[in-house]
Amino acid sequence: MVIFRVTENINIKTTDGTLVSYVKLKNPSNLLNDTLYITTYEDFQNLKQVFTQISEKYQAKVIVEKRVRTLEYFPKELGIQNKNEFLNITNSKKLLNTKIKDYSDNLDYVSLFLDNNQVFLEDEIKNSLKQDIKLAIIGNVGFDIGEMIASCTAIRILYEELKKKFKTVKIELFLNSSDNKQFTRDRQIFSNQYFISNVSALSISVKKLFNYDYFIDTSLVTKQAYYKELNYVDAWLYKFGIDFTKITEHRKYNTLDLSKYKPSKSLVEKFEELKLKGKILLFHPYSADVKRSIPKEIASKIVKELLNKLNDYVIVSALNIDGINDDAFVSVSNYSKSFLDFAYIVSNVNNIITVDTSTYHISDIFFIPTIVLFTNENPLKRIKNYNYVKAVVVNDKSKNLSFFKFDENSLVLNRFESWQNIKIDKIIKLLD
Repeated sequence: MVIFRVTENINIKTTDGTLVSYVKLKNPSNLLNDTLYITTYEDFQNLKQVFTQISEKYQAKVIVEKRVRTLEYFPKELGIQNKNEFLNITNSKKLLNTKIKDYSDNLDYVSLFLDNNQVFLEDEIKNSLKQDIKLAIIGNVGFDIGEMIASCTAIRILYEELKKKFKTVKIELFLNSSDNKQFTRDRQIFSNQYFISNVSALSISVKKLFNYDYFIDTSLVTKQAYYKELNYVDAWLYKFGIDFTKITEHRKYNTLDLSKYKPSKSLVEKFEELKLKGKILLFHPYSADVKRSIPKEIASKIVKELLNKLNDYVIVSALNIDGINDDAFVSVSNYSKSFLDFAYIVSNVNNIITVDTSTYHISDIFFIPTIVLFTNENPLKRIKNYNYVKAVVVNDKSKNLSFFKFDENSLVLNRFESWQNIKIDKIIKLLD
């Protein structure tokens, strides 16, 4: 965490219209203060950037964390601790700025200096005499949809483990917001979980943090070595102080509560109409990462082959796929306007073929048989706890002719060869 003050009053609006207000420090001698703020390291860097874009008079000044942590009744940190993060990072950056090269801006290197030693949740809470507790999770628990859905599974298990000790457990989440263009989406994912009581925007005041019994600081977790080695659920359990090896696989299922979500009338009617035509197959060929995506012309070719071979299916896609003129192919992209819309679409299909993106993390929630076309990622790590997901590995055979560290398409050979050689018949057999 980073504790700071601001030099001028300012309001920052998130993508869903939430205002995050920062007020110039009042009563500086009192550290239990509602004008001293706490956020993650990532969010603090974004906040400074936002201030720079507005005016030089807006600045965020770091407060020595130890001064606040030593206050009486400061909430207890659960899981792997992140004490004095800003000071530790500042010192580590000095070590990473060598005569040969400056590595100080690389957070992967910086994170090596942070604590990642295993701790145990039961040891941290065993002496508590309370029956009712409030826990604040400070920062994003993952940054893309798949990560966040899997992290929700870990939070649910954390909730269940805490419930063994305490009568009531209230978990509130504070998301990065200073330059989070996906704040609305992120909030939707976490707000629709029964074990998360509230989702708000960072920063949180020091005074407000004292309303909680415990907190978990997620700053830079996604840069840690254990996060890259373990699957997402196990990585977050490790962070929370839970021995993931002792949590049975049947507890590591994904959840999403759509009871409060009201799909549009047109979306409901569209799927009622599609279901009258036969079984529905969702085809999702693109990812935010081009290396995981099927090239457009090959995606179109695959759809045509699927239409030719799957006469009892209607094929739908929430993405635009050009070059398809067939009544058995329906684009539902105009209906997929939010994360919850897409989750609803996934929940209403019979089967899915997708590349390595959030789709199969969502499909696990609704027990939808799914085939994932992986490229370079380790599929066993990704789908370890997913009983309805089958993996097909498409090995990347591209070769870069450049000696420089950049991706230049004209200097890459055989970029799409593996996609061109994919066997649709083998994929169809996996649908059974």
